[in-house]
Formats: sequence, C-alpha cells, structure tokens
Amino acid sequence: MTLTPLVYWAQRHEEIYLRVELTDAQNIDVQVHENVLKFQALGRGAKGQHNYEFSLEFLLPVKPEVRHKSTQRQVNITVRKQQRGWWERLTVLERKPVFLAPDFDRWLDESDAEMELQEKEEKKNRLKTVRHTEEGFISLKTSFLLVYNLVQFLGFSWIFVNMTVRLFIFGQDSLYDTFHTISDAMFFCQTLALVEVFNAAFGVVRTGVFPTLIQVVGRNFVLFIIFGSLEEMHHRPVVFFAFYLWSAIEIFRYPFYMLGCFNTEWKTLTWLRYSVWIPLYPLGVLAEAVAVVQSIPIFDQTKLYSIPLPKAIGTSINFSYFLHVYLILMCLGKVNKQEENQSVLYQMCFL
Repeated sequence: MTLTPLVYWAQRHEEIYLRVELTDAQNIDVQVHENVLKFQALGRGAKGQHNYEFSLEFLLPVKPEVRHKSTQRQVNITVRKQQRGWWERLTVLERKPVFLAPDFDRWLDESDAEMELQEKEEKKNRLKTVRHTEEGFISLKTSFLLVYNLVQFLGFSWIFVNMTVRLFIFGQDSLYDTFHTISDAMFFCQTLALVEVFNAAFGVVRTGVFPTLIQVVGRNFVLFIIFGSLEEMHHRPVVFFAFYLWSAIEIFRYPFYMLGCFNTEWKTLTWLRYSVWIPLYPLGVLAEAVAVVQSIPIFDQTKLYSIPLPKAIGTSINFSYFLHVYLILMCLGKVNKQEENQSVLYQMCFL
C-alpha cells in the first residue's frame, strides 16, 4: 500500500512552493517530468516511519528544474513556472487530492503577491543604487590612496637613494650637509603625511587616529621645530641619521599599503614591512631623542619660543622645559607603537 504524506502549497507569480510533512526525511527523490512532479522519500509521516510518495500534475507548464531542501521537520520544494502568472488552482484536476492543502503560512492573494513583488523590486533597486554609490566611493577612495602611497613611496625612495649615493661618493662629509640637500624633499613628504591623520579621522582607512597622530606630529615636530628652526642643527650628523632611518622605514611601508589597495599581499614585502621596523623604528626614535637633547642648550641660549612672563616676575618659561616633557611623552608613545607592530609580526609567524 502506497503511503502519501501531507503536502501544503502556495504560489507566487513565478514560483510554486510545496511543503511536505516528513520528519528526518532520507533518500529524497524529486523530479519533474512532462509537467508532473514525482516525490519519494523515507521519513516519519502521519503513518510513522515509512516510504512516502506522491505525484502532482500541474495546471500549467513548469520548468523541469526543481529545488528542494530538507529540514528536521519537513521537505521544502520550489518549482518555477514556465510563464509568469497567477494560477486559479495547482493541479489539472479541479478536485484537489486529499493530501493537498493550502500553506497558510505562505499563502497570499494575487494582489498581495503583486505588492510583495513590488516591494522586493523596490528593495532590490535601492540596494543596487546603494551598491553603485559604494562602488563609486570605493573606486574613488582606492584611487586616492593608491596615488597618495605612490607619491610618498617615490618621495622617500628618492631621499633614501640620494642619501645612499652621496654617502658612497662623499663619505663622512655627506653627514654634515644632509639638511641643505635633502630637507626640501623631506619637508614635502612629511607635510603630505598629515593626510594620514585625516584619513584615519574620517574613516578612509581603518586605523587609530591617536597612534597616527603621534607618529606624524612627532616627526614633524623634530623636522620643523628642531631641524628647521635652528640653523645650528643643520650641519649636525643627527640630521642624516634621522632622515635616513625615516626613509628606510617608509620605502617598505608605502608599497605594502599600495598592494593593500588591490586587496593583494606579497608575503615577502609584508615580512619586510614589519621586520625592518623592529630595528629601524627604535633607532629612529633614538635619533629624534638625540636631536631634541642637542637642541635644548641652543633653545636655552637663543630663548627661541620662550614664553615671557610679567616684568614683576622678571623671567620667562624656556622652551627647553617643554622639550624635557616632550622627551618623556615621545618615548612612551613610541614604545606603544613598537609593541603594536611586534604583536603583528608575532601573529604573522604563527599563520
């Protein structure tokens, strides 16, 4: 004796939905041939654990492709109509089979189905519009970041190569004229680096604003205030070491970011970007600290940037006081930055 499961149905303008009441169905076989759907499966239905089957001849033509998905409680079947439209009933026979009933959980009238379809189309159009807008923004953002990182890479590469060539040609003498030969390019690159702070602040890139601010402002303070304001610092070797270490770090960092614009990673470059940082970054911090220490007597002597106090007090607040505080804050901030990059490198080692 053939056992037939309970089947519930609903429709939309383009699809037919069938819900077969079988628990833990196995060996499911669903086919559509000559507009007749045939179903067979082993499962627990109204008569217990048995093989169940049924067939339905549809009212109008349907596509032979059929989709089904089994859950713990039921089997859901989706059949696509050959032509879009609303059927007055499911089967050719006016009298519906006894095992077939409307699926009121999904049942809609034709007008309600039209409204549902219209809402889906509107939602799809809205998502498409948003997607196009986001794609345009992403494309513009990617282009902007690519150009920015390329310019910075070329700028710092020129600085690094120029200083390296001069070191081989002029030897020790090149340590004393670095500011006059390289400062313009370094001023340009470090001024442009302020863009990174705005990128972090406005969410163009996913990075913290505060660490980026410390990095950029720290370098620019040394470059513009220590080196740029004091002519006595122009011929000191510390300028060479600071510029050389800064550029050596950046010639690996900016290509790494350029590849990131294309969601691409070159593992060798990634390793260099975080490995080279470990020795060079503290050396760069040391060079900055040496520059600040060397500038303190000069600021004391010249009284540059000192804050005058009322004549009744008869003195002023020397800028060197601020430099002592700055040295402490700089070391604390740079140590945190170093720890962040070391943690990234350690994570890479275990990937």
